[in-house]
Amino acid sequence: MAEVTRDQAWALLTKYNKDEFHIRHALTVEGVMRYLAEKMGFSDDVDFWGIVGLLHDIDFEEWPEEHCQKAPELLAEIDAPEEMVHAIVSHGYGLVSDVKPEHEMERFLFACDELTGLIGAAALMRPSKSVQDMEVKSLKKKFKDKKFAAGCSRDVIQQGADMLGWELPELFEETIEAMRTCEDSVNKAVEEYTAQA
Repeated sequence: MAEVTRDQAWALLTKYNKDEFHIRHALTVEGVMRYLAEKMGFSDDVDFWGIVGLLHDIDFEEWPEEHCQKAPELLAEIDAPEEMVHAIVSHGYGLVSDVKPEHEMERFLFACDELTGLIGAAALMRPSKSVQDMEVKSLKKKFKDKKFAAGCSRDVIQQGADMLGWELPELFEETIEAMRTCEDSVNKAVEEYTAQA
C-alpha cells in the first residue's frame, strides 16, 4: 500500500480549500496531531496522524452539506488508505457521520478539532494574538461563555474528552501546548500560501 505523502496531501487540500481560515485550521490540526502522536507514544505514526489532521475537513469548504460524506471520493484521488479515510470520516461522528472514532488517534482528532477553533478564537482576543501566553483558566472562562465562538460546539469538546477518558482541563492544557509548538510554522505557511494565492 502506497503511503500518502505530505506534498500529495497539501496539493489535495489546496485544490478544494482556498479560504485562509480553512487552510489555517487544517495546518493547526495537523500540527496538534503531530504533537500528540509524539507525546502519546505513537512516534512511528507522526506523519500519518499529521496528514489525517491536515485533510480532516477536505470536503467542508465546497460541500458543507455533505461534510464527511464527500471526503472518501476526494481522498480516493490520492489513493488514501482505508484507515486514513475511516479516521477522517469518524471526526464527524454523531453530527454528520455514523462512523465511530475507534483508534486512539481518531479520538484525539475528534476531541481537538473543535477545541483548536475555540483556542484560536480566544488567542485572537489576547493582546499578543498568540497561544504562547494563554493559560488554561482563561480558556475555561471562554469555554463557559456560550456566546463566545458560538460555532465551536462545547458538547463535542466534552464528548471528545470523555472518549479519551480525560478531564477537560487536561485536554485544554495538552491542546494549548500542542498549538504553541506549531503556531510559528502555521503562521509562516499561511503567509506563504496567501502570498501565492
